[in-house]
Amino acid sequence: MTRSRDYTDILAGCVLVAIGLFAALYATKNYDIGTVEEMGPGMFPAAVGWVMTAIGVLIAAPAFFRLGEMPRPEWRPAIMVIAGVLAFAATVDVLGMVTALMLLTVIAVTADDKLGWKGALALAVGITVLATLIFRVALEIPLPLFKWGF
Repeated sequence: MTRSRDYTDILAGCVLVAIGLFAALYATKNYDIGTVEEMGPGMFPAAVGWVMTAIGVLIAAPAFFRLGEMPRPEWRPAIMVIAGVLAFAATVDVLGMVTALMLLTVIAVTADDKLGWKGALALAVGITVLATLIFRVALEIPLPLFKWGF
């Protein structure tokens, strides 16, 4: 069904504007911005927020003059990804990082039918190994790999 505007880009631009404005205003209000010569901790998040806002406007503004279709939300992927993140949050302290990451990945992969169970398992193992290398080895964050203390 064709509409008079490209609502997909309008919505995407508005989301970028909202996130950008939130980041810029939050950083400006809660952190010292400093000066260009002596930048404070709020300078970078504020700048990124304003850049995101400008990009959002550049995406949304021309979309008001283009034809497009109304986007149809796909609920299953959104629900499964959120469920995976919630499962990770609920199990990381109880079962450890490895089990929680495997659970997160397997649940999130069910959002799409393209990957079979072998692909899901390979992805879960790969993400778990990568996250372990990043968080435990490189960043030295003391998350237990397994609850029994490895």
